[in-house]
Amino acid sequence: MNDQANKAKLFSPRYFFVDFVRVTGAIPTLLWYRPKIIYENKTAKKKIKGGALVISNHNCFFDPVYVMLAIWYRRHHFIINKEFYETKAKWFLNHVLCISIDTKNIGFQTMKVINDHLTSGDLVSMFPEGHINDGSGEMRQFKSGMVLMSMRAKVPIVPIYVCEHKPRSSRLRVVIGEPIDINQMYAGRPSMAEIEEITNRLFEKENELKAIAFRR
Repeated sequence: MNDQANKAKLFSPRYFFVDFVRVTGAIPTLLWYRPKIIYENKTAKKKIKGGALVISNHNCFFDPVYVMLAIWYRRHHFIINKEFYETKAKWFLNHVLCISIDTKNIGFQTMKVINDHLTSGDLVSMFPEGHINDGSGEMRQFKSGMVLMSMRAKVPIVPIYVCEHKPRSSRLRVVIGEPIDINQMYAGRPSMAEIEEITNRLFEKENELKAIAFRR
C-alpha cells in the first residue's frame, strides 16, 4: 500500500468510532492496568508495520484490551467467535472492527475477509486457543487456522503472551515476541504435517514468552 492510500486509510470516516473509543479509553485503562510491556529482543521492539497476524494466549474476557494496550499504535481487527458476535453487542463489536468467525465451520467468505485485511496492511489479532483457558495457567493447544491465514496473506505472525492480571494488586505484564515469517521457513504449499509442526512451534514460542514474563 502506497503512502497516499495509507494516509486516506488513516483518516477514513469509517474509523472515527473505533478511534474515539481507543483515545477516550486510553487514560483510564493505562491508569487501571498500569501495563508493563516486555520485549523478547530488539527486533520485537520495532513497531509493526503493514499487515500482520497477532496471536495471544487467552486468559480472560479482557484480553483484547490487554493486547490493544500492548500494541497501542495500531488498529486491531479482532477475530471473535460467532456465538459471542451474534449478541446484543453486535453493533459495538462491528464498529470496533471485530471479525466474526464460526469456529466449527470456517467458510470461504470469512477467510477472504481476513485475507483482504491482512493483504491491505491491517493488523488482525486472534486467540488461537479458540476459547478462554481453564484458569490453571496452562494454555489450550492452538488451532492451526492461524498458519493458513499467515501463509495465504504472506504476512508475519507476532506472538504475544499476556500474564493473568488482578487490577490494583499488580501491574499488567505483556510480552511481545519477535515477528515470525512462516513463508520464509516453509516455501510453497505446506503439508498437513508441516502445518501441525508450525502450530506446535508457535505454541512453544508462547511458552518461551511466558518464561520471559516470569523472569523479569
